[in-house]
Amino acid sequence: MKKTPTEGPRALVISTSRDRGALAAVRSLRQSGWVVGVGTPDGGGMLGASVACSARHVVPRPRLDGAAFIEGVRRAVALGSYDVVFGGGDDWMAALATYRDDIPTRVAHPPADVVNAALNKVELSALAHQIGLSAPRTVHASDEAIEQWQGPVVVKCLTHWAHGQTRPHRIEAKLFPDIISAGPQIERVRKAGAEPILQEPIKGHLGALIGIFHDGHLDGRVQQVTSRLWPTPNGVSTRAETVRVDEDLAARVEALLRELGWWGLVELQFLIDDDGVHHLIDLNGRFFGSMALTNAARPGLTDLWGRLVLGEKMQTLPDAAPGMRYAWTAGDLRRASVEQRGGRVADVVDTLRWAGQARHSVWDLKDPGPTLHLASARLRRIDRKPKSVAAVTG
Repeated sequence: MKKTPTEGPRALVISTSRDRGALAAVRSLRQSGWVVGVGTPDGGGMLGASVACSARHVVPRPRLDGAAFIEGVRRAVALGSYDVVFGGGDDWMAALATYRDDIPTRVAHPPADVVNAALNKVELSALAHQIGLSAPRTVHASDEAIEQWQGPVVVKCLTHWAHGQTRPHRIEAKLFPDIISAGPQIERVRKAGAEPILQEPIKGHLGALIGIFHDGHLDGRVQQVTSRLWPTPNGVSTRAETVRVDEDLAARVEALLRELGWWGLVELQFLIDDDGVHHLIDLNGRFFGSMALTNAARPGLTDLWGRLVLGEKMQTLPDAAPGMRYAWTAGDLRRASVEQRGGRVADVVDTLRWAGQARHSVWDLKDPGPTLHLASARLRRIDRKPKSVAAVTG
């Protein structure tokens, strides 16, 4: 497929079909003049239902030796003549970085050794301490570490993807009151073929610093704080709001990224304690759940990333304005049904009030296809559920 003289650059976004961050990126790239195709295991799904999507491709998950994944990406690139390929989740990003020599177009992510170091939570914690950035104590779940651990513990996977991986899904972090009760989860991670790690719990609320890192500096900075999570207490943002950038935090983050050798989009997640100290818990170098808030607060960030991958000289972008709101309403309603802050009805009403003033992760009046796709899929699941004996017999 050849580009017409009036077409913009062409981007391929590969991920799972229900990736809300990837959907926000597809919309943002299209608004900036890109022609965007998506590659998913089912050839479209929610991502493919967006009017911002110009083509849909089947790209298998990066599993086993990666052969099927590589072939899927190669086929999509050949059909769509894409200039850049972006990975949605950690596994898609890491696989693109690992197999970049087999991918016949530009990969938007850093080299594999840099990506792997960023995804390795033990290495990331150690590097944070080295440059003076707070981070929870994080160690490999060795027999010695397990024997010596005192108090509550968070069990995580060392990393969510590695070459040769066979497990179908990532195993999420889980908090336990002590190391004994964490034992079954540690074994579960090991049996799945992953390496478990132990992390010190930090009491605080979630925050993030976002931008495009290039030439040693973070550009188009967006800082946000999260007020609601789902699942609670260790889930993802269902509500978030932009705040002014903390210059001291940003300087330490830039030092970390320079030491790491990072380049491109980055979202660093922190737990902020009662004293206001930011403790680094994660580094996302790909599209993330609240990407819609970033696009609204700092338009052009995804375009900047893509143009830099193409080698174009771009002007710097100013910081995002504070006070922009984000909502993942479906998740927030589930949270309200459990937490019931002020009572179930009061929490639901508060959730809907917030949603009315926020940018949404999926819903967009100008692009209703993804929401309709999710609603249709939900109805099909309900229809397939076994009917009760009473219902069958009338």
